[in-house]
Amino acid sequence: MAPKRPSSRPHTRPHSKPHGSSRSFGAAGAGRGRDAATATPLAEPKGLLAPGLYVIATPIGNLGDITVRAAETLRAVDALATEDTRVTAKLLAHLSIERPHPTFSCHDHNEARSVSRIVSLIEEGRAVGLVSDAGLPGISDPGYRVISALIEAGHKVEVIPGANAATMALVSSGLSTASFTFLGFASRKSGKRKAMFEAEKDSGHTLVLYESPHRIGALLADALAVLGDRPAVVALELTKKFERFHRGPLSQLVQEFSGDKPKGEATVLIEGLTRKSRRAEESDGDDDDAPRDDHGGED
Repeated sequence: MAPKRPSSRPHTRPHSKPHGSSRSFGAAGAGRGRDAATATPLAEPKGLLAPGLYVIATPIGNLGDITVRAAETLRAVDALATEDTRVTAKLLAHLSIERPHPTFSCHDHNEARSVSRIVSLIEEGRAVGLVSDAGLPGISDPGYRVISALIEAGHKVEVIPGANAATMALVSSGLSTASFTFLGFASRKSGKRKAMFEAEKDSGHTLVLYESPHRIGALLADALAVLGDRPAVVALELTKKFERFHRGPLSQLVQEFSGDKPKGEATVLIEGLTRKSRRAEESDGDDDDAPRDDHGGED
């Protein structure tokens, strides 16, 4: 998952003509969306890849980050399930790759229904690619349900790795990379966010999570209230021209983002509980528990 690329509908190329003399509409295409409406028969499988699901990582901002293997796989698949066909069409055009037929949507609202279509295509001997708008499918993006169902059904699932906002931001943060906890997207509700941080309060792992631009300030404020004033980083526009990192204690970042609503989704990283921060918390607790005289001072 990463900042989304523009979603305006691009000009796409016409479907390629079917290979060979044998044609099949396929169970996967019957009665579904554009394929059924245009009654375009499916081409014979290319035979370049074994039947199965190919989970393909795509760039998180900079199209130059596509891997050679990912591009080769996109060229070789017989069908493509994508979070947003318009976004994927731009990537395919950049790579001069003809859009696989069928190419169809697989997003949060239809992922469960897409499973049967993908299974049908694979059982017809086809290699099906799965991509999200940016990053690796299944990581705070659609894909988990499809992957889980295909594995349970005994079908081949192969992952083609690539760019990932969480790990890139972690390495760039300057915080400990020895171990980390990825929390995905936080809840929109303050109470649930605080409960999440409370559960991680005593953890020594660096915390990594995603947040939308208009809730960064509120998220940081909840983290400060529960975790104390720990070092943290907000990473924005990763791999893009205006990539930037805001580093500092949570109290400073809360002020920076109290009214600022940056463009695109952010990756937020917070230092885990260290010996130093633990001693500071214990010291604060000792001060709070110290007996006081009638004038408010310590005995």
